[in-house]
Amino acid sequence: MRTLPIYLLAVLVAGSATLLGQDAAPSKKAAKPLGPQYDASVPKPTFSEVKYGDHPRHVIDFWKAESDTATPLVFVIHGGGWQGGSKERVHRFADVNALLKAGISVAACNYRYVKQAVQSGIEPPVKAPLHDAARALQFVRSKSEEWNLDKQRIGAAGGSAGACSSLWIAFHDDLADPDSDDPVSRESTRLWCAAVTGAQTTLDPKQMKEWTPNSRYGGHAFGFGSFAKFLEGRETILPWIAEYSPFALVDKDDPGVYLIYSRPPAIGENQQDPTHTANFGVKLQEHCKANGVACELVYPGAPHVEHETPTDYLIETLQQKQR
Repeated sequence: MRTLPIYLLAVLVAGSATLLGQDAAPSKKAAKPLGPQYDASVPKPTFSEVKYGDHPRHVIDFWKAESDTATPLVFVIHGGGWQGGSKERVHRFADVNALLKAGISVAACNYRYVKQAVQSGIEPPVKAPLHDAARALQFVRSKSEEWNLDKQRIGAAGGSAGACSSLWIAFHDDLADPDSDDPVSRESTRLWCAAVTGAQTTLDPKQMKEWTPNSRYGGHAFGFGSFAKFLEGRETILPWIAEYSPFALVDKDDPGVYLIYSRPPAIGENQQDPTHTANFGVKLQEHCKANGVACELVYPGAPHVEHETPTDYLIETLQQKQR
């Protein structure tokens, strides 16, 4: 296997979105930084800042592939721990140019952070980013005729928290409400596939601790200030874990998924980066196989690798006429 793409290392580094640029001409006023900007490798979206809801972060960018027939779609959910990041990180999770060349359109969404969920009294806080992403997906499906999209062949992509969100949508029962007066709510949330980077595959602190003893991530998703309190309070939130942890939702009717990590796994051992350890991938792959769900796992030295990158997987899988 060739060396993993360099963006896999970048995607696992949490932090604020990069601010680029300054006024071209000298000014007595302080230069005003621009907002989040796309990497130079990413083409200009066909449509930018399309609103799918009422919150300022309820926006989508869309790249339309040229085609005489309806195109598949890759739906990208950015990472950042559900606490930061933006859709402009799309290049870290999918190669937009390669997808467009393959006749696959792309959409990337923003969503509310957990801090905004807390301010709004949403419980658990993780409900806001997860349901926002699902709503954004429904909105894109509602635009299928206008944007020339195949409603069936939609694959999700993302990194870290965005990867967890993608897996949650992939494994969750359809959130469509066929009786709703809202046409967007009537759209399906089911996926054709998902290809994700550095995913947290469970939000159960007991599983995290068993798989990776130095786990420290996830408490904020349920309103806990530390992992210790998260673990201590686990029994009180079991219904939330059952609803929002991807691992808990896997069943035989779910689409296939692809997981990629930057370091090899070591189950039961402390990890250099426990938040993005391949231990998550090993355990989800075991669980998927036990439930008859296809799951390709990639890391340095991994056996049986068929696709080097998430984009490779997405192109091949979304171009299939049948899943």
